[in-house]
Amino acid sequence: MHNPPHPGEVLQGLYMDGANINITNMAKHIGVDRKTISRLVNARTHITVDMALRLSNAFDTTPDLWLNMQNSYDLWKARKEIKLPFIETIRPTTSI
Repeated sequence: MHNPPHPGEVLQGLYMDGANINITNMAKHIGVDRKTISRLVNARTHITVDMALRLSNAFDTTPDLWLNMQNSYDLWKARKEIKLPFIETIRPTTSI
């Protein structure tokens, strides 16, 4: 599986750079601290539900877009880092 980008990379590379907006102005625009945006674009924090709502309003996207990017990144990273023991499949005995 390929490495999905951290949503902060997408935020900066596609959205902020595309709108010619810097970290300070982005933070002011969506009502968060500059440090919050800096940490996000440098992949030091993740997209929260609150941030997904703010970004979706700012860029006319959906919160799902941002949360799905974060989930894809988190799953990719976990699959790389977490070594699970063999786990036998559990099969239900009754059907719904």
